[in-house]
Amino acid sequence: MLTLTITRQDHCRRLESYLRTLMPSSPFGYARKLIKNGAVKLNGSTAHADTLLANSDEITLKESGSSISFMTTARPQLDILYEDAQIAVVNKPPGLPMHRTAEHEDNLVDAGQAYMTLRETSCKLYPVNRLDRGTSGTVILAKSSSSAGIYGRQVKEAGLDKLYLALVLGIPDKSGIITEPLDDKESETRYRILLQGNNSSLLAVTPISGRMHQIRRHLSSIGHPVVGDKRYGGGDLPEYSGFALHSFRTKVDRPEFGAMIVVAPIPQELLTICSQVGIGSDLLLEAVARLV
Repeated sequence: MLTLTITRQDHCRRLESYLRTLMPSSPFGYARKLIKNGAVKLNGSTAHADTLLANSDEITLKESGSSISFMTTARPQLDILYEDAQIAVVNKPPGLPMHRTAEHEDNLVDAGQAYMTLRETSCKLYPVNRLDRGTSGTVILAKSSSSAGIYGRQVKEAGLDKLYLALVLGIPDKSGIITEPLDDKESETRYRILLQGNNSSLLAVTPISGRMHQIRRHLSSIGHPVVGDKRYGGGDLPEYSGFALHSFRTKVDRPEFGAMIVVAPIPQELLTICSQVGIGSDLLLEAVARLV
């Protein structure tokens, strides 16, 4: 029996995603089969593929020749949070653009395509939603143009139920709704304070509309820009490749399987930045776990 302890790196990750991270070369349905057959226990009990893990959870896995042969200590180059035949939901690192903006520049779509090719998964990736270069977190990549059309219509007609984490300068009101028009269009962003630090606050933010740079612009408009967002007054974070905005939780409505919640673990660098302003990692992880 192999025993594994969950660290901050995988806090709020789906169990299936965690196993596939450990065994990236395993067949597509291998991790789900292990869970279904009871070969995987979470804190001594049975669990489901969609169960969200927490820091310090204990995973036990029945050892077999196959599982041992698939295991590796190197994380895959694409952090896949959920995948089926139509889409892959991935955790975008901060500082990585969605598309190439300069010759030979690394970007999420090309990196995802290279990983799929390496894994011998025949598909062409299309982003369903987009994040700014400096923002980390959940991005949906469709595996075909038809899937992109299905999920693209869903986003256009109903939007994505998304929740962001934002570390901002100062202490705003405990909660609020920002309705300042952006680009002459009605816009709405809702927020509430999760934790307070030294002249800074960690917010849970829900964009109701979907304007360009909406969260960044709206928080800046009330005098509390995102930390590290130079464009909108948040200063500089030379030790961080992005700014302190993370797409944490996304509700994905799958036509064949129904709705599900996908959560992107918080980058360690962002946890460190929060710690530097007096928001401890353990307290932060407890707070965000309550959001899901």
